[in-house]
Amino acid sequence: MTIGIIVAMTKELNLLLPLMDNRESRNVGGTEFHLGTINGHKVALMECGIGKVNAAIGAVTLIDTFSPDLVINTGVAAGAGENVGVMDAIVATGVAHHDFWCIGEEWGRVPGCPRIFPALPYAEAVDAPNVKRGLIASGELFITSREQVDGIREHYPDVLAIDMESAAIAQACHLRGVPFFCMRVISDTPWCHHDNSQQYENFWEDAPRQSFGLIKSLIASL
Repeated sequence: MTIGIIVAMTKELNLLLPLMDNRESRNVGGTEFHLGTINGHKVALMECGIGKVNAAIGAVTLIDTFSPDLVINTGVAAGAGENVGVMDAIVATGVAHHDFWCIGEEWGRVPGCPRIFPALPYAEAVDAPNVKRGLIASGELFITSREQVDGIREHYPDVLAIDMESAAIAQACHLRGVPFFCMRVISDTPWCHHDNSQQYENFWEDAPRQSFGLIKSLIASL
């Protein structure tokens, strides 16, 4: 089985590289891919960059180059409610664009696509006390206030986490017919914290390797 893994930032990449064996690098169109194995499965790991355009380009390049059987998107996200805290791992049951609207369409629905893109939950393989499952929403903003979260929750009341890439990757996978999994670790909670930018910076001091290690548990189960 060939698995593609996409993260947005170097800090996230550095938490996943130690999980890989037999590692080597390959440059494709200016993007560096880290190739290796995890529990016997072939893995192509990449850092796509922040934002939905970078994420879509990265996902299509990964899919067209390596033909993965599964694409995994992981990294960090903002929490979207009182029941979500820093270091919680949110496994997506679906992913949506929170900043997309086109006349004649429901909020968040890209014409020709579902409003909420499906994601594989892998309930038994990804399980720990800090794992929660629900909707993840993506947009081109670093969310810094409760007001912004409340605006997103007006359209998606059940949202648990907010990021800047996963919906674009899910859309690329949907259009290419590739199964998609997404797990995000909560780095900050703008819905209930007065200074989540500082909270986000402090998060990296306690590198959440145990949460990112859940990806290895998932791959081992496949």
